[in-house]
Amino acid sequence: MEGTPIEVALPSSRHAPSRARGWWTVHQWVGLKLSLFLTFILFTGTLAVVSQEIDWLLQPSLRVAPTSVEGPVHWEAIAGSAAEHEVGGKVLAIEAPIASAFAARVRVERPDGSLAFLHAHPTTGEIQGVGPWVGAARILRNMHRHLNLPVWLGVPIVSSLAFLLLVSLVSSFVVYKKWWRGFAKPLRKRDARMWWGDFHRLAGVWSMWFVALIIMTSVWYFAESLGLDAPPAPRVEAAAPAGDADPISPEVGDLSAALAAAQEAYPGLRINQVLFPGEGSPYLVLHGDYEALLVRPRANSVWIDPGSSQVLLTTDGRDMTVHQRIGEMADPLHFGNFGGYWTKIPWFLFGLLLTGLALSGAAIYSLRIARERHSQVRLSRSFSGMWHGMGRWRWLSVALIATGLTLLVLLVTGSP
Repeated sequence: MEGTPIEVALPSSRHAPSRARGWWTVHQWVGLKLSLFLTFILFTGTLAVVSQEIDWLLQPSLRVAPTSVEGPVHWEAIAGSAAEHEVGGKVLAIEAPIASAFAARVRVERPDGSLAFLHAHPTTGEIQGVGPWVGAARILRNMHRHLNLPVWLGVPIVSSLAFLLLVSLVSSFVVYKKWWRGFAKPLRKRDARMWWGDFHRLAGVWSMWFVALIIMTSVWYFAESLGLDAPPAPRVEAAAPAGDADPISPEVGDLSAALAAAQEAYPGLRINQVLFPGEGSPYLVLHGDYEALLVRPRANSVWIDPGSSQVLLTTDGRDMTVHQRIGEMADPLHFGNFGGYWTKIPWFLFGLLLTGLALSGAAIYSLRIARERHSQVRLSRSFSGMWHGMGRWRWLSVALIATGLTLLVLLVTGSP
């Protein structure tokens, strides 16, 4: 979940009407008590938006020169190169590049059962290098989504923060009178508290739409965690294999025939993922983009018998029920990846802005306490009171963050 409460401090709660003072108290409590945990979830979510780009920076083999890429992804060449590279291993899936400077990624399982990514040139199929299974994208998504806890436990813990965020958003409209005038209000520099307060209000009014969007998608994740998720999309159910036989991945020639059959059965489908037969399904499955808006690639798919190249099933995201469409919309809207960099960049910037909201809310509280104690109001004191102001709730935040980081070590090292 991404988001943070929008806390706006009044000049002094003593001079506010009783109703506004009550809302201000609620607003401050929600914004302060779990501010450390909220900031952590917000920041990891912001980085998760550009997690694949972080992997691109950290892993040179994931990069290609855009001028060297010609035409569509050469799936057959990539599959052939991956099979030669991983002798004795299994090719599980191929993912198309997310941008012109990215290599294609091939998920493989080694003979010892370990998983890894091969980075392949999308045109030549050449394997440029090997990337870790647990890279920046997986680390940040896991930490942000469920703190590396079991999904059934971690997702409701994180997504339940949406309800506190909702209270904070609603209370901000009462606390901040005539909030619509704040879109162009300049930042005053008289002292640190005034600057933080002006920044908090300015960031809050500009990001209200984003906070509301994060609340809605996070509430959906919470509902999903309680078993209210949408029905699964249609799929081809496989018969149990005879004896101990294992499904065999199609040869390169079969893949070419299968792709040709898929394009004939589903013209216009822009394939961006190829799933090879495995333990979960003996079929070749293609996912991609078609005409449905705000759906994940899995909503548009082709199921193929790898032996005969016969198309067994096609699905179109436009045929989904309202419940299913809501489930498909959540991730694209939450992470802003539905429009390429035209949406990812604004989502990242607003994520940083919300991080600033969380920090400025804590700074406002800390500086207000300093002023009431007749201490000098300085920028260096901005966060000194946050730790004490959180009270016993600080230990809950520390425990949750420490749990996520501890489990992250186990994830990276591959420990059970």
